[in-house]
Amino acid sequence: MKGFVLKTLINAAAIWVAAWIVTGIQLTDGNTDWQHKTITVVAVALVFGVVNWLVKPVVKLFSFPLFILTLGLITFVINALMLLLTSWASGRLSLDFHVTGFVPALLGSLIISLVSWGLHLALDDD
Repeated sequence: MKGFVLKTLINAAAIWVAAWIVTGIQLTDGNTDWQHKTITVVAVALVFGVVNWLVKPVVKLFSFPLFILTLGLITFVINALMLLLTSWASGRLSLDFHVTGFVPALLGSLIISLVSWGLHLALDDD
């Protein structure tokens, strides 16, 4: 349970950094307080975790020939698509998280991957 909470908080921090850096990723609409932003980013991190847990393995399985053909570079595209799917699901759940296109999703997924990797290195899972 502690690992799940830690991974969710790491994903939340990574999503927050991506929304702060990439202009095409909006975390909230308008000027809201930090409590609303915090709750929103944690909820989006939960949605992101569910999308990565349920959908990503199926997509990876069906795109296995593309992994071989592109030497794994298709992973960046799949991560961007998972971020777009998270944006769509967040919109359906009335969360204030929007990704405006594929290029911001690609940049955001790269930033999320780097930040979460760095935080996983800094924080021990045990």
